[in-house]
Formats: sequence, C-alpha cells, structure tokens
Amino acid sequence: MSANSPDFIDTTLRDGNQSLWGATGLRTGMMLEIASDLDRVGYRAIDFTTSTHMAVTVRFHKENPWERIRLMKARMPRTPLSFLSTGMRFISWETAHPELMALSYKLLVRNGIERFMVMDPMNNMQAVTDTANAIAAAGAREIVGAVVYTVSPIHDDAHFADAARKLAAVPAITRVYLKDPGGLLTPERARTLLPALRAALGGKPLELHSHCTIGLAPFTYAEAPELGVQTLHTAARPLGNGSSQPAIENVVANLQSQGVSVNLDMEAIGRISSYFAALAAAEGLAPGVPQEYDMRYFQHQLPGGMIGTMRRQLREMRQEHRLPEVFEEVGRVRHELGYPIMVTPFSQVVGTMAVMNVLAPERYANVPDEVIRYVIGRFGTPPAPMDANVRDRIEQLPRARELAKQSSMPELAELRRRFDSRLSDEEFILRATMPAEQVDAMVAAGPCRQHYSPVASPVERLVGELARRPDVTHARVEREGFLLDLRSNRPGTTTGAVT
Repeated sequence: MSANSPDFIDTTLRDGNQSLWGATGLRTGMMLEIASDLDRVGYRAIDFTTSTHMAVTVRFHKENPWERIRLMKARMPRTPLSFLSTGMRFISWETAHPELMALSYKLLVRNGIERFMVMDPMNNMQAVTDTANAIAAAGAREIVGAVVYTVSPIHDDAHFADAARKLAAVPAITRVYLKDPGGLLTPERARTLLPALRAALGGKPLELHSHCTIGLAPFTYAEAPELGVQTLHTAARPLGNGSSQPAIENVVANLQSQGVSVNLDMEAIGRISSYFAALAAAEGLAPGVPQEYDMRYFQHQLPGGMIGTMRRQLREMRQEHRLPEVFEEVGRVRHELGYPIMVTPFSQVVGTMAVMNVLAPERYANVPDEVIRYVIGRFGTPPAPMDANVRDRIEQLPRARELAKQSSMPELAELRRRFDSRLSDEEFILRATMPAEQVDAMVAAGPCRQHYSPVASPVERLVGELARRPDVTHARVEREGFLLDLRSNRPGTTTGAVT
C-alpha cells in the first residue's frame, strides 16, 4: 500500500441507513443476507450501530439488537463491527450513570463490537476522553476519537487542531476521525485543516467521515489522502450520496484516476450494491442520489431530513411560505445558544426553537423542555458563551427550576431494584432505557428472522395482507416467469401454489 493509499470504513448499514432511510429501512435478516460479501471486501471496519439504532431495532422491528450484533459478528469473522458512542448516554439523551455505561460497553464488547467511535456533540474533549477510558476498561480493541466539524466564527483550524491534540494525548484513543455531519468541509478548507489535524495527531492515523448533503464530500475525498487522511468512510452506492456518505464505487474510481492504489474486492462491492438496489426497489425505499450545491446550507446547517420534516410541519399549519424566515432564525438562535454544532440533538434543539420563535408573537415566548435542558447545562457546555439575555430569560422560567431539580443519573443498583432480578443484563439495560411496552413486544416476537430475499419480500407482504382479509377468497398474481395462486377453503385457512 502506497503512502497515500487509504483504507475504508463501510457505513451502509448504520449511517447510510440512518441518513437515507431514517434508520428503519434495514432489518436483521436483510443485513445477514449480505454479510458474507461485506466481509470479503477488505474494509477496515463496518460502521454498524449506535444505541439509538439499537432502540430503533426494538421499537420498529421488534428485534433484539444484542442478537443482531451476535449474528452479524458470526457472519463477519474478519471485519470488525463498529459502534458510535455519543458520550455517556445509552439510548436516552439524558446523561447516564457511569455504572450503567460501563455495563453497556461490556455487553457491546461481549456480543461482538470490537471498534468504538467516540464523539461529543459539544466537542468537549474531556468528555470524549472519559468515554474512551470507560470503553477501554470494557476491553475494546480499537477506539477512535471524533473531532466534530462545523462552520462558525469560533471554529477555525486552530480550534480543531487543539481538539485533535488533546485526543492524541489519550493512550486509549488509537485513531482520530474528523466527523463532518453537515457535509460542510470544502476542498479549499480541507487543504488547510486536514494537514493541521495530521500534524496535531503526531503518529496517530486520521480518518474522514463526511456527508454528501450539498455535494461537497466526493470532491473533498478525492484530495483527502494527499492531505494526510489514512481512512475514508463510504457507503454502497444505493445507500450513498443524498445526505449519506460518498459512494464507494465513485470514490475508488476518482482515487484510481489519480494513480492511488485501492486494495478492495470490487466484485464483492458490485454484488453488495446490486443487492441493496434490489432491496430498495422491493421495499419502496429511495436510493441516494447526488445532491446539488446549495450555499444557503452554510447559514442554517440543518440536516436534510430535518428540513423535510420542518417543511411538512409548516405546510400543515399553512405556514410553509415562512420557511426562509425560519432558516434566518436558525442562524440567530444558534448564535444566541453559543454556536452548538448542528448535529443530533442540537440541530433539533435549535431548529425547534427557531420555528417557535417565527410563529409566536414574541421570540422565546414558549420554550420547549429540550431547549431548557440545553441552557441549564444538561448537554454540556456550549463552544461559545450564550447570549446573556436569552440565557437569563430561560433560566428564570418555572419549568427550568423544575427540570434543574430532576435527577438524570440513577445508580445501577437503584435501576436494578426496579426490574425483575432474573432479567439478563441485555434485557435489563433495554428496560432501563426504553418504554416497557416496546421491550415486551420485542420479547414476544421471539428470535429475529435471519433470511431475506428482495424477490420474495413483496410476495410475502401480499400474502400477509390477504391473510388479514377474510372477504378475499381467491387471489392470483401472474407475471413473466411467476404465478401465485391463492385460494381460501374455509375461514382462516389459505392454500396456494407458486410456480
């Protein structure tokens, strides 16, 4: 491998799924079906899950997320599975007790997670350090610290380099990655920032994780290896582009055209992309497409999915014409709240407050709980001081005093007393952080399905719908090379033939 020849992290199953399909698009069987090909490619690791994704697995699919990790690791013995940790929290955005976090990390390692990526949405490097040390104590094989990129008057190259230098000094952190959740890193900025990070890291490798939200990431990735980046985060083409990461096929082609060697199994990559293209068609999921460059994005930095939700909500209130006002207000609120990085949960905190300010007769007339929690410090210290008038106004609210009194970190022993002592640690930690009815439904559903076929899936859905229609006694589906004939002999009984 030449000096500027990168290796790759595949983000298809985690960030691609989250960015394009709301984290709900892929079930366990879908992942298992393509796992062996993912294991053949030669990726450094698979960006696999987060605690939020684990909650989605329970809530939407009634599948056990611990079982998912075990099954995938068994199918992928060569390629490490990676977990993204966003600080000392598990599923809930409230800070969890260190004992609960220690247990969660031990369970993740025990079930097959070998690599952890650690970020703090505030870029608090002490918080990243504390989390990394807790993960190291659980036996993780590789820990990657994140420097989260954004654009603001205070986030210059020196700011990011100082953050990288702090991470480089932590023995538990073996690599560092620049996480660009907004896809804001231009090639011009990369030419100064990436070498500055590389110098600050000394000998520790640098990774780059960016999004294609306004079409910049493919251009930046093409230059990144020459600027000191050893590892690039990419996705299979159907789950790349859009607001996801650059497509691996395009990144490889661009690098090879510059004489950069890439040591990946491209035939396996072709099979993976073909599989996900067929899956998207079968499930009615939209694949990612290249995005147009939009300079306005630098002003508000809202995630693409959040803009769509905001537009729909304003339309329902017949206020869609005020979206430009909301974008302008987002920039104003972000400044007043100390320039938080526009990543979950802060993009929601800022965006919600901006909408309420635009629609209300007076700014900050109504303040949601998440904004109050932010102001009273439940999410950490902002990068810059908050506007004193806004901070004081919110801190004086009666609701702020109520929330300040609430304890958000019950000890592990206290949590244990709330649940059946016979629970496994895996089920206990889900019940300690999720609604009981959701975990009950997961348990009742039993083991997750381990197989999936894009060809059979639409037929299975049709059969399932027909089974719920007692008024339908005969159904026939015919197309070239395929015939499905279903007949109901008596109520509740269906027979059929497939040819």
